[in-house]
Amino acid sequence: MQSQYSEYQSLEGSEAILEIVPDSADIDQSTGQTANEIEPVCFHGFFEDYMEMYADAQTVANYLDAHQGWFRRCAHPMQAELIGKNGYALTIGRFGSFGYVVEPKIGLELLPAEEGIYRIRTIAVPNYVPPGYDVDFNATQWLVETTASELDRNLEAVVGDHRVTKVEWQLDLKVTVQFPRFIYRLPMSLIQSTGDRLLAQIVRQVNRRLTYKVQQDFHTSLNLPMPGKTRKRAA
Repeated sequence: MQSQYSEYQSLEGSEAILEIVPDSADIDQSTGQTANEIEPVCFHGFFEDYMEMYADAQTVANYLDAHQGWFRRCAHPMQAELIGKNGYALTIGRFGSFGYVVEPKIGLELLPAEEGIYRIRTIAVPNYVPPGYDVDFNATQWLVETTASELDRNLEAVVGDHRVTKVEWQLDLKVTVQFPRFIYRLPMSLIQSTGDRLLAQIVRQVNRRLTYKVQQDFHTSLNLPMPGKTRKRAA
């Protein structure tokens, strides 16, 4: 799950959060619409990448299937609360732009593999109503087994010609946001481009952290070297 979106910088500490309180009536005088009547804005991104695991596909599959034992641990510092057998309520962190700040919390269900395909989909979080946003998260991942020598000669020198599994994934992500009315005073093209960029930035940041922690957890449990320390990956 190493991200390909290196052009986006981390949001951590990069933006002062401005607290703007809308008028109590919250009515757009030019249209007569309340904030809830203004059309929400949809941001959409399609992402794909992979992470390497230095083991055969069956070993990796066994690990992924037992996500109750590692998902919440690897998601830290994000909060992940268990929902049923395969679901989690995940609090992503605080993000914002133009003085509008949101702390996304989404429910994700990690479905068991079906014909070698793992799927992750959005589910409702019990007793929680998202404040002004809706997330449609659809991810698929699958395992591709190969050998170290087929990937990289330098890698072969470190781990030998053992089986290596690439966990390849794709994510189709849509986020619909009902902004407070002061945001709609900005050009829609600016709102759209900034939101799309922020969405990609969040995916990149979460992906980078989660990938590292999952790889570390998996390889440490098998006393194997970490992928990032054996060779450089292209940006």
